[in-house]
Amino acid sequence: MLAHTNRAALTGLQEPAPVPKEVQLKAEGVSAGYAGPPVIHQVNLELFKGEIACLLGPSGCGKSTLLKAIAGFQPLMEGRLWMGQRLLSSTSVQVPPEKRNIGMVFQDIALFPHLTVAQNIAYGLHRSPKAKRRPRIDELLSLIRLEGHGDRYPHELSGGQQQRVALARALAPKPDLLLLDEPFSGLDAHLKDELVPEVRRILAQEGITALLVTHDQQEAFSIADRVAVVHQGHIEQWDTPYAIYHKPATRFVASFVGQGRLIKARALADHQVQTALTSTPWNQAHAFAPHTPLEMLIRPTDLRIDEEGELKARIVSRQFRGAGSLYEVELASGERVLCTSASMEHQVGQFVGLKLQLKEAALFEASHG
Repeated sequence: MLAHTNRAALTGLQEPAPVPKEVQLKAEGVSAGYAGPPVIHQVNLELFKGEIACLLGPSGCGKSTLLKAIAGFQPLMEGRLWMGQRLLSSTSVQVPPEKRNIGMVFQDIALFPHLTVAQNIAYGLHRSPKAKRRPRIDELLSLIRLEGHGDRYPHELSGGQQQRVALARALAPKPDLLLLDEPFSGLDAHLKDELVPEVRRILAQEGITALLVTHDQQEAFSIADRVAVVHQGHIEQWDTPYAIYHKPATRFVASFVGQGRLIKARALADHQVQTALTSTPWNQAHAFAPHTPLEMLIRPTDLRIDEEGELKARIVSRQFRGAGSLYEVELASGERVLCTSASMEHQVGQFVGLKLQLKEAALFEASHG
């Protein structure tokens, strides 16, 4: 029947095969550290050409150590690092940093104060023929929207402009990979909100493959195509920002990324789960054995105060958040969760109705600790 005929059959044309993505950076079982045990353990990841990715995690988790290993500043204890088909690092091979064609942007920017903007950018072109330097400088000044600022000195620029110059200097030789180590941490929130999408635009326009380190999840979600959540030297999840937030793979990812609370749940037959949030079982795709004790992640956006809601809870605390308010409420089970409301009218101690807006359930087997 026509309803079951695919488009290729109707047109007589064969569906084009998807273009395989080219792997630009590959880590295979990478472990690295300093004196003593490894700081990062058996890390595996693939970064595609033109992709912007982020290493996200708390201080001391090993993300900067991994960045240093990729840059060539830290030898490997185990594993291999590849740039395309080229081996950069192993236990027996260590290509020097200056021969890796990797650009770096650091937290402290590190512009040369005695050089002009154009001269700072030109520093990244010292291996290029002189005839090609000026056109590339002009191209980059246009890219970072600082045309006419080439003769200025760093102290004459704003913090955001200085950061863009540092980025242009790193991009000047067209590196195979750009590493950014906490590049926005010294900026105020307003400037960061302006600069992060601007940096993403610049990287995308240049077609640069980039890997950024940060502990700021909003920064990671705003700039990255994929995010690696790092915890105690291990990558807990390597996925899209959406999946990291809505489908956390581990309990750590669920607790570290975004706000949320874990409530008790119990697996029933036929892929159903019972919690204190609903009087009827919750259908979900995870296959847990019946009666398995579980925990379900509830984000503030999964619940909202609704006077017509059948579920009742008592307000424990509230925080004004500008466009809305964040409430902590206590369920009849004694469990506490976070929810949102557009108003600040509800008072601490008041009983309110709740409406569940959860679309997908993130479930974990209950911790026995």
